[in-house]
Amino acid sequence: AAIFMAAFCLAPTIAFSQTTAPASPIAISPPVPFVSIGDQAAIFYDGPSNKANKVFILSRYTPLEVLVKLDKWTKARDSEGAIGWIENNVIGGKRHAVVSIATADIRAMPSPAAPSVFDAQRGVLLEITGPAVDGWLPVRHRDGQTGYVRAAQVWGG
Repeated sequence: AAIFMAAFCLAPTIAFSQTTAPASPIAISPPVPFVSIGDQAAIFYDGPSNKANKVFILSRYTPLEVLVKLDKWTKARDSEGAIGWIENNVIGGKRHAVVSIATADIRAMPSPAAPSVFDAQRGVLLEITGPAVDGWLPVRHRDGQTGYVRAAQVWGG
């Protein structure tokens, strides 16, 4: 859906004459919402209850794709595809993404021509520090280095 949206949004505007029939509406799904675990590790349950089975422990800052949001619980998917439930109070205020390719090249500016700042290997966690810019995300490594990564090279952005 994200690839389709990008292609659709970049398509040129077409003007129709009054004799042209209006196009059928196209359903475009909203962007996938992501959240991250807060400063403490959290339990991933198999149901929306503290009495449900504990699936595993999620490390702090783990990015998750939101599938269902209830009053006190969120059903989510992790980067490996595991689905479970977390309590909403364990969701942090910062967004994070994990590198999903062998090596992501973090650039000084949101451009493939910009100088490289550092490389991040698959599985490296990056804090997202602002909104996407032309398919690039501003990020910060836990060591303090900052730059831009292509959104397609990370999961959770």
